[in-house]
Amino acid sequence: MSSLSGELAVASQRASFETLSDAWAHAFGCIEKLTELNLRAAKSTLSENQAIISTALSTKDPQQLFALQAKRAQAVMEEAQSYWRHLYNIMFNAQAELARSAEAQFRRQQRNTQALIDKVSNNAPAGSEAAVSALQSAVTAVSEATSATIETSKRAAEEARGIPENNGEAAASASNKATRQAVEQAKAATKK
Repeated sequence: MSSLSGELAVASQRASFETLSDAWAHAFGCIEKLTELNLRAAKSTLSENQAIISTALSTKDPQQLFALQAKRAQAVMEEAQSYWRHLYNIMFNAQAELARSAEAQFRRQQRNTQALIDKVSNNAPAGSEAAVSALQSAVTAVSEATSATIETSKRAAEEARGIPENNGEAAASASNKATRQAVEQAKAATKK
């Protein structure tokens, strides 16, 4: 029985190391994507601000300056919405990857546990069939409960993903409408 315990400990440690390595790889991938997103946003903002300053300095009429400011406000709102959509997608995808990794690890551990139980049942002394059967039933019940929890979590995550997207679109629509109205008001004021 001690060789089974040693094999189980080594397999458990190996599985834990693989899981941790996989989680770190996903985390660093997420950090890399976030860094790229932030660098693109910073470069874009810098470039746009330089262009706006150049345009603002060449503008002679204060009304044109107000119109430029209103247009820029609309652009900033759209850029912010785009940034947050990208950020949300990066975070959701990272969470989904980690969940898939955890599920795969669970399935591997489930197979290893089943293999161990099969090995124990094959090497069990006569008269221990009831104990082996109880162990098998317990492992099966835990596996089924965990599988059901994983499936429920997946469905909940998919449903939750739609909530921020819908709310973001509604907020974007409202803010774009308000910004467009401000731009139109600024244009009307410049015509007077």
